[in-house]
Amino acid sequence: MSAIFNFRNYHFRYLNIRLLIYVAIVCYMGILFLSSATAADATTSRVDHQLMGIAASSAVLIVVALVDYHFLFKIAIPIYCACLGMLLAVRLWGANYNNAVRWIEITSSISVQPSEFCKPGLVLFFAAYFSYWSEKGKINNVFTVIGSTFFLVFPVYLIYKQPDLSTTMVMLFLFVIIIYTAKISYKWILGVLGAAAPFAIYAYYMISNQAALILQGIEPEDGLISNYQVRRILSWLYPERFTDIVYQSENSIMAIGSGGLNGKGLFNTTLESVKNGNFLVEQDTDFIFAVIGEETGFIGSVAMVALLFLIIVECVYVGIRAKDLGGRLICIGVAGVLAFQSFVNIGVATGLLPNTGIPLPFISAGLSSLVSSFISIGLVINVGLQRERKQ
Repeated sequence: MSAIFNFRNYHFRYLNIRLLIYVAIVCYMGILFLSSATAADATTSRVDHQLMGIAASSAVLIVVALVDYHFLFKIAIPIYCACLGMLLAVRLWGANYNNAVRWIEITSSISVQPSEFCKPGLVLFFAAYFSYWSEKGKINNVFTVIGSTFFLVFPVYLIYKQPDLSTTMVMLFLFVIIIYTAKISYKWILGVLGAAAPFAIYAYYMISNQAALILQGIEPEDGLISNYQVRRILSWLYPERFTDIVYQSENSIMAIGSGGLNGKGLFNTTLESVKNGNFLVEQDTDFIFAVIGEETGFIGSVAMVALLFLIIVECVYVGIRAKDLGGRLICIGVAGVLAFQSFVNIGVATGLLPNTGIPLPFISAGLSSLVSSFISIGLVINVGLQRERKQ
């Protein structure tokens, strides 16, 4: 038990209160926006689920923060295997929603998305992996680098085949930022980039050909990515030719722009509201930022972005002061995932990026995403509690 809860190494005066306050404020604002986004649906239980999710996630955060992350490093391989097991379970028993198999149904109203739990799981695994080989003085060994790529391929492939391109990109970004933070030799990084260049060129060539056929009205049977994913990219490049797909993005931009400086107010009933007119689909999940922009305007949108930015900064702050490489990799990995998801979600809502389904951390409705984000914050708090004492 002492190995699991090694309180001798904990310094509770270093508890990062600022990080917890920022997360609490964002969750509170998320409940308000979620309530407003679903106010027109009298039968919705989204808000109730989200409140229960926050309560349960808070308990999980406390447990994760108190379990010594060095003990978690010792069971990193079982954690990795559990991630693979969940992803394989999706392949075997997953529920199909909108032509994607990403969820496992628990009840008729509750589904679990295992790929969300793989985010903190893989952060922990790769932090343990590179920390171990760094202590052995073999972090730049050829087998260490190739081995890390080997461990990455399996979960990324299973997520990619769901299909879930956005989460696949999150995992790749997570891997890159952890490798960079682990101080892998630039020779290896440049070598990997050089080796990956032909594959990137091949992917670009295949997707371009796939896109060209779709523009001609031909449905390719064997594409590198799904045809609907190619259409999303094309709708961003040629919105006038894919009005049925770009409709959602254009309404999101309209909603944000109509908010002006101060917004139309939470729970407004004005008929000029894009939200109230039911012109937004998935306004409580992927396009929740459109509701934020319309109801709180430019000021509220900037405030929400600033809060998310502060959460990311605090994660980096804790990582810089971590007592070892493993703790630093955990914090930077968590910061990278939160930053990437926030950037992509807001970029999609504002039309800067092609439409892709990725939640806004702590705000979008979804229990899996919420629990995953709280686990990640719990890991950061864990690292912060074990930082070295000030001299």
